[in-house]
Amino acid sequence: MSSISPLAGQRADTSSLVNLPVLVSSYYSLHPDAGIAAHQVAFGTSGHRGSSLTCSFNEWHVLAITQAICEYRTENGITGPLFLGIDTHALSAPAFSSALEVLAANGVQTMIARGSPYTPTPAVSHAILMHNRAHPSALADGIVITPSHNPPDNGGFKYNTPNGGPADTNVTSWIEKRANVFLRDVVRNVKRIPFDRALRASSTHRYDYLETYVDDLPSIIDLAAIRDAGISIGVDPLGGAGVHYWGAIADRYDLKLEVVNREVDPTFRFVPQDWDGQIRMDPSSQYAMRELISLKDKFDIAFACDTDHDRHGIVTRSVGLMPSNHYLSAAVSYLFQHRPEWRAETGVGKTLVSSQMIDRVAAQLQRPLQEMPIGFKWFVAGLQDGSLGFGCEESAGASFLRFDGTPWSTDKDGITAALLAAEMTARTGRDPGEIYQSLTEQLGLPCNGRIEAAATPEQKKLLSGLSSDNVRSTELAGEKIRQILTTAPANDKAFGGVKIISDNGWFAARPSGTENIYKIYAESFRDESHLNSIFAEAQQIVSDALAGGAA
Repeated sequence: MSSISPLAGQRADTSSLVNLPVLVSSYYSLHPDAGIAAHQVAFGTSGHRGSSLTCSFNEWHVLAITQAICEYRTENGITGPLFLGIDTHALSAPAFSSALEVLAANGVQTMIARGSPYTPTPAVSHAILMHNRAHPSALADGIVITPSHNPPDNGGFKYNTPNGGPADTNVTSWIEKRANVFLRDVVRNVKRIPFDRALRASSTHRYDYLETYVDDLPSIIDLAAIRDAGISIGVDPLGGAGVHYWGAIADRYDLKLEVVNREVDPTFRFVPQDWDGQIRMDPSSQYAMRELISLKDKFDIAFACDTDHDRHGIVTRSVGLMPSNHYLSAAVSYLFQHRPEWRAETGVGKTLVSSQMIDRVAAQLQRPLQEMPIGFKWFVAGLQDGSLGFGCEESAGASFLRFDGTPWSTDKDGITAALLAAEMTARTGRDPGEIYQSLTEQLGLPCNGRIEAAATPEQKKLLSGLSSDNVRSTELAGEKIRQILTTAPANDKAFGGVKIISDNGWFAARPSGTENIYKIYAESFRDESHLNSIFAEAQQIVSDALAGGAA
């Protein structure tokens, strides 16, 4: 499967950094061929992503998608403002210009950032919900220009509907189809005006995302407890969109919070290379987080977020970087014991590749559990109506309700997930690593992991077609197979892979929706040897599928 690059955990050599002038010029000069599948608009689990160098994220893509969104708004009676945010990737700024040209030409009331040019994903979701609570007759929506934690040569574009969360599949399918029509017509029918006119247009407004978001934080995080406990906090924004938010939070609430790296550089030269030698701003990666991990004894708690700040990584004195499943389990345990205003029936949402420790914690708390397909969009409705107090993905994405049980953000929020770690430490006197250790003593000690490897689009298609027919064995690592899932238990939706469950272990195999890789997730409640056996059998099933055979 995957092999670890000798460059993992090291800063990249200057010669290997992305060539920014070439990247940005390619955005404008290279045009996608709508007849080539890899050049078409394609929404994965979180928007359209690609690189200008491969004709998968270029000006025409952004023009076409934005025009399609304008038409979707008209067809669906969305008459309120559109909140537009961007991250710090090099392609985000030119994509912002292209999008605003189209939005202004279509007369869409567009809210762009005042002050800091960068806007975290959760600040956009928060803004949508705030507006729609006050103006239910003129609903707002949003666009975030980000490829999340993807490498520096990537760009990304995602749409958030009036519920504040990532657009559902039926919405993205409509937008994708319409955008590809514009691409086939070489964007001749896209409305646009020059960028300088778009900036001056009466439909373009400045909105203070930072102040609005930071001002409202006491409704979801006990910042007074963090301040009064005097705990020291270290933060690495990883050069992302929240770089200016952390200092504002520290100043506003008098926290002992140090931003250890304030640098913004679209080459991301300061982020150590990931497992495969690529730069990824992934706060759950031990390689990308190596420099913050080295500071763990300097702070009571430390954390980082990815480029659009919708994912979190938690570094504790007790264990260093917490695996995301461990932190999510600890967060569930803490939240449902420290949010007394949440309804008794409010439950927990997790993806089906997240740890079964979350299931055990939910059962211990006597809270209902919803196991969903991959993609945060599946938690939006529950977070919006309060039936889910916490929704999470194993890839270090989570969001939860305000103290009063109303929605804060229906998209992932790395900022509040990180600040929650500080609240947990302040109020319990134990860091999240210690809280998780206590849970394992009560509920069992799982061993889990994920392996991934490169895969072509054709191989990914084969893998996504796995079914129970591909699994002829009746045992998994010496235990009887109890379930073979190709749909999620909570909503019976296909997740594009297979999950096989025994009494003390499971694995799930699926292709990535955003990168040309595939992933195998596995967990054992016995030991590492059992986990390795599960991985070995999972690899055989995947290998057979990629070879076109059957296990």
